[in-house]
Amino acid sequence: MPLPPSLTPEQRAAALEKAAQARKARAELKEKLKMGQITLSSLLEKASTDELVGKMKVISVLESLPGIGKVKARKLMDEIGVAETRRLQGLGSNQKERLIQETSKS
Repeated sequence: MPLPPSLTPEQRAAALEKAAQARKARAELKEKLKMGQITLSSLLEKASTDELVGKMKVISVLESLPGIGKVKARKLMDEIGVAETRRLQGLGSNQKERLIQETSKS
């Protein structure tokens, strides 16, 4: 396994800061989803153009929806055929439609 590239302390600090900002932005999006300020369909639309949204895991987004917990989210993903490691940008159009349909029932 190759070693990661060696970074200067400044590069490392910048990378850590960028990662922290990305985590904070994803957490804010999940909170908005939980509070109903944004919808799953709008988040899925953003995933194709916004890299930050596209890299969010489907399971964490589903768990953020009101009324869907860890068990329901995994069951829903199994029914639709979405792997647990799948990210929003990796979903197909049929998978997106099914997710929207199934979560709107809950």
